[in-house]
Amino acid sequence: MNQKIDQQAADNIRALAVAMVEKANSGHPGGPMGGADFMHILYSEFFNFDPSDMTWAFRDRFFMDAGHLSTLMYAQYYLLGNYKKEDVANFRQWGSITPGHPEVDVKRGIENTSGPLGQGHTMGIGAAIAAKFLQARFGDWMNHKVYGFISDGGVQEEISQGAGRIAGHLGLSNFIMFFDSNDIQLSTSTDEVTTEDTAMKYESWGWKVVTIDGHNHDEIRKALTDANNETEKPTLIIGKTIMGKGCVTAEGKMFEGECELHGKPIGATGADYEKTLLNLGASVENPFDIYEDVSAFYQNLLKEKTAKATEKKKEIAAWRKSNTALSDKLDFFLSGELPALDFEGIVHKQGLASRAASSGVLAYLADKVENMIVSSADLSNSDKTDGFLKKTQALKKGDFSGSFLQAGVAELTMACIANGIALHGGIIPVVATFFVFSDYMKPAIRLSGIQELGVKYVWTHDAFRVGEDGPTHQPVEQEAQIRLLEKLKNHSGNPSFLALRPADSAETSVAWKMALENSKTPTGLILSRQGIKDLLPSKDGSRYQEALAAEKGGYLVKEVENPDIVLIANGSEVATLVEAAEILESENGLKVNIASVISEGVFRLQSKDYQNSVIPKNKPLFGLTAGLPINLEGLVGDNGKVFGLEHFGYSAPATVLDDKFGFTGKKVSKEVLEYLKTV
Repeated sequence: MNQKIDQQAADNIRALAVAMVEKANSGHPGGPMGGADFMHILYSEFFNFDPSDMTWAFRDRFFMDAGHLSTLMYAQYYLLGNYKKEDVANFRQWGSITPGHPEVDVKRGIENTSGPLGQGHTMGIGAAIAAKFLQARFGDWMNHKVYGFISDGGVQEEISQGAGRIAGHLGLSNFIMFFDSNDIQLSTSTDEVTTEDTAMKYESWGWKVVTIDGHNHDEIRKALTDANNETEKPTLIIGKTIMGKGCVTAEGKMFEGECELHGKPIGATGADYEKTLLNLGASVENPFDIYEDVSAFYQNLLKEKTAKATEKKKEIAAWRKSNTALSDKLDFFLSGELPALDFEGIVHKQGLASRAASSGVLAYLADKVENMIVSSADLSNSDKTDGFLKKTQALKKGDFSGSFLQAGVAELTMACIANGIALHGGIIPVVATFFVFSDYMKPAIRLSGIQELGVKYVWTHDAFRVGEDGPTHQPVEQEAQIRLLEKLKNHSGNPSFLALRPADSAETSVAWKMALENSKTPTGLILSRQGIKDLLPSKDGSRYQEALAAEKGGYLVKEVENPDIVLIANGSEVATLVEAAEILESENGLKVNIASVISEGVFRLQSKDYQNSVIPKNKPLFGLTAGLPINLEGLVGDNGKVFGLEHFGYSAPATVLDDKFGFTGKKVSKEVLEYLKTV
């Protein structure tokens, strides 16, 4: 170690953070100035990666929670050669690769998109779970660490409770988190917000906790050394740091620890930009330069990191040579490919709820897909993920041989952990709860979409037919909210989410097929609590084979030549339309087509000719949905009619609610006839 170089490197990071925010006239300089010492010591002495192979699967990983401290990462990774001078100089500008909050960019060291506080470190915990899961299957040589970086805001966000509880309960000794405790928030000092004992809180969850001077390099080293040697618990390093460390006024007086240094350029505070740069050893004329001695140090460090990674790769190669079958399996996991799966061979009983049909699929997948972790928010016997659980066991401290994560009642935490599992790679994450509680998960669902992660969401109890549980448990507006994400493009130009609401057991099998094959975006399966009458093939043959047409988003489950009307639905309402069509045909002499549109997003990706063959614009169109009418209004158009729910539910048996709300074949047929009078 070289104390002079260490101090220069930390000050270089500070100066770069200050310069980036000042040039952009936007950002958060004070926090990065406080965290600079920890970052330099971590990356120079502890963090294991291969500079020549940044996507190396067995690298250590760093998960930033406090995304507003992006300049801390960009400055550190600039020293490591991952960014160029023009990249840091163009912080927060159009087209730059240094956005205001970090966005996934593994080749440059950014493991996760962060910004919404609390989610970054929770994704890190998900990655640590993934690493433990893989280590249990392939050996202790897989011993990479996951580091988190959190601020006061992240500790205060409610998700930190679920994340802290789960990490401690599972004994994630491979997770090490630095808490940048500078006692300053964006608009206040922390003592105006909280008086909790953070150390005691994390200790009560089963964490190893140490409090240090976050600017003392020897204390940082010892804390990281002890954390790396810990074998039973995750570690929280509480680093007492100073907001705006190194800032000075125009008169040269220290101006540190001030709230105003948190969220605006320091030139707009009581500190002076140029004097602060000089105090940190930077050039006012060239503030984005790397100091000469620091540059030489890091160039040599990169060679050392590469050499160390090469040695680790030799160890892995020796293991592979002695364990060829396991080696092939590991490569298959990491490839993201699926084994051969026979969804048609999954036999369902007649008239199942789609949640029960999903349970059968999950039981099949438990035997076939070895790299899947399924999680449930204390509902496995109700969301029917127990079909999977019965074939495996829950993950637990000291034993990650199972494949089921009992998350407890923590939907947001569970979803965010799934994002982290997906970011780590090698594992397919599935999370389940009641559909109405997708509301709790929305922040993580959004980050699933932004990061383009193949997380699978299983949402059961999909409509007012939850029944006696009443309006708090009966989703009405949730489908409309989720389907908006199908209309929202991700940065790759694709729909950011795939929402699937299958009409019967066969479509449920197809929905799972679609979900597993969709590795580029998150998928939601929206499933019923109540039994659904199976749809019959419109032609002689397999209902599953016909249901495969759902892969186009929508198709005709009932088709006649030159229909008088086309009825449109998804989920359990399709079976209700079948009942209504029987009445309309037998009693009213109408010719009726029925379209099952499992995903409007996918349907809209098909050719115009195909869309028109299913939902012709020159025919009367009637939609039925147990949610808000807007779910289908885009499909029926201005001249069509959608019968849906425009109020919250009530507590009563499902069959009573169907009748009261008008969701029976007989009552729907009357709605159709009334609509036809208007066209």
